[in-house]
Amino acid sequence: MASSTSIISLLLFVSFLLFFTSRAENAPNVSELDEELAFLAAEESKEQSHVGSHHDHHQYQDFENYEDIEQGGEYHHGEHEGVGGYEEEEEPPLPTVDEKDVAVLTKNNFTEFVRNNSFAMVEFYAPWCGACQALAPEYAAAATELKGVAALAKIDATEEADLALEYEIQGYPTVFLFVDGEMRKTYEGERTKDEIVTWLKRKASPSIHNITTVEEAERVLSDEPKVVLAFLDSLVGSESEELAAASRLEDDLSFYQTTSPDIAKLFEIETGVKRPALVLLKKEEEKLSHFDGNFTKAAISEFVSANKVPLVINFTREGAALIFENSVKTQLILFATTNESEKHIPTLREVAKSFKGKFVFVYVQMDNEDYGEAVSGFFGVTGTAPKVLVYTGNEDMRKFILDGELTVNNIKTLAEDFLADKLKPFYKSDPVPENNDGDVKIIVGNNFDEIVLDASKDVLLEIYAPWCGYCQSIEPIYNKLGKYLKGVDSLVVAKMDGTTNEHPRADGFPTILFFPGGNKSFDPITVDVDRTVVELYKFLKKHASIPFKLAKPATPEPVITTKKVDEKSEGDNAKDEL
Repeated sequence: MASSTSIISLLLFVSFLLFFTSRAENAPNVSELDEELAFLAAEESKEQSHVGSHHDHHQYQDFENYEDIEQGGEYHHGEHEGVGGYEEEEEPPLPTVDEKDVAVLTKNNFTEFVRNNSFAMVEFYAPWCGACQALAPEYAAAATELKGVAALAKIDATEEADLALEYEIQGYPTVFLFVDGEMRKTYEGERTKDEIVTWLKRKASPSIHNITTVEEAERVLSDEPKVVLAFLDSLVGSESEELAAASRLEDDLSFYQTTSPDIAKLFEIETGVKRPALVLLKKEEEKLSHFDGNFTKAAISEFVSANKVPLVINFTREGAALIFENSVKTQLILFATTNESEKHIPTLREVAKSFKGKFVFVYVQMDNEDYGEAVSGFFGVTGTAPKVLVYTGNEDMRKFILDGELTVNNIKTLAEDFLADKLKPFYKSDPVPENNDGDVKIIVGNNFDEIVLDASKDVLLEIYAPWCGYCQSIEPIYNKLGKYLKGVDSLVVAKMDGTTNEHPRADGFPTILFFPGGNKSFDPITVDVDRTVVELYKFLKKHASIPFKLAKPATPEPVITTKKVDEKSEGDNAKDEL
């Protein structure tokens, strides 16, 4: 028995010994790593240039909406101040602000607050943000004046990261209006107490109006571009309350109610119709829309949201709000030049009638220099031939292009196939480089899978934008890293222009991602270290799935000569004689 126990103990000891020996063999040699880092540090110091740390890149943001392309891709909502975006100076102490009427929200009380207040204004801020500090006294004063009308609150977005991510906060301050618990509007007005108070009082004013005379009805129809009218049995009661609740969710058109058959007839409601009845009228090609759902807040709001906008929205600065603030996020977009638009817009309108509430239908004038060319470029639409595509919106930004003639049937089929999840997305791509043997590999949409997702390679990928100043500042460092690692067969240093190339595994810029070798179905690792050759190299040594060594250039051997100092060769004499 003792002998058996000894054998088992010996086997266990050998197993542990082999395990730790294996781990040691695979771990980087500490002295070797120190030697490599010392070499890189010495090389870097030869061409030392001042480059900001990786934190600076947070001053740049991906496009929130494709209208922002005109602004070069930098986010301009609010005064977004990055950590590295200013010189540190000793600031004077901030004045004390009485914020007794501004609620402080966290993830624990946020939902309860917006649900319990019919009108709630919520500011996402950062403590270091100068614009937020300037807003604070105005916001606090507005909160006090609006007591009983609307509730104001604030959230430290740097502490409540989950809420900031949920509401896609990209700049500070960002201020939202919540109505009955739902986020309805972004406040874009002046950051003064008076402007905030005026704006919120207008939003919270009585939301439905009674029409009791034919004269009132005629005035409304003459003066207002779009209206909602409900034909009810009574101007008070549950049906009127449902209408009022729906109207609070739609602040860009007026809601009316009446009990008069004569007034209802002026709004094109038949006299003998069953009540409650509701219509939406607008001064556009599609003038009248009849509601045929259950008379509830949710159903009325959904009907109004789907029918209040034009069948096809022209993409302009004014039209952008109708597109991006719509509760329907999926867009079906026609790209056409001015000359081609008259032929294809009626076709798109006809399709739009069948897909209300499913898509926002948009026309982009490709040859418009102010916005059409930039938007076309954003979607990778080139040339002058008209095109139609489906765009899923900013959540995942997928695109599905119609391959065929622009007919009603073909566009309807595209829309139906999208809704049935039968389509393959399109990703824009620069041409694949003919020669790609540089120190830093060039990645485009069409060679991404071949190079970046190659399971036999560890791949470091920078996604950049040509206009991005931060990207330009780190380019020399990234190129030097590529030069040092060129001889490592298992490792690829690469870059991709994120403005002209897309891939579902690489989103947003500027950023650096690491794709370890092996199974590449997992999300890449975001490289969150200082942008220096040494720090990037240390990151790679730590995360590489395939161990590697730095291929340092060979040191030339010294030339040994026996010639005396005062001896001169024949060539030397000849040079002296010249």
